[in-house]
Amino acid sequence: MNWLKKLLPRRQALTPEQRAKNLIAAIDAGGLPLNAAVVNDIARTLGLEVSTRARQEDTIARIRMALKRLKSQS
Repeated sequence: MNWLKKLLPRRQALTPEQRAKNLIAAIDAGGLPLNAAVVNDIARTLGLEVSTRARQEDTIARIRMALKRLKSQS
């Protein structure tokens, strides 16, 4: 098994901001997030408080706003 690990390159872990950008890009391309827990996790890593009862559309809108704030601060 060690030989297989040597063949496969290691991937860098994505930053919370990059995960959020990837999520929004996938949604804008017509995709639908199937796992609400992943969307909530991305929102929480961006520093947002997310209720387990929050609608996924609302959480995605809040992620979009958080990304705009991060972009304007840069």
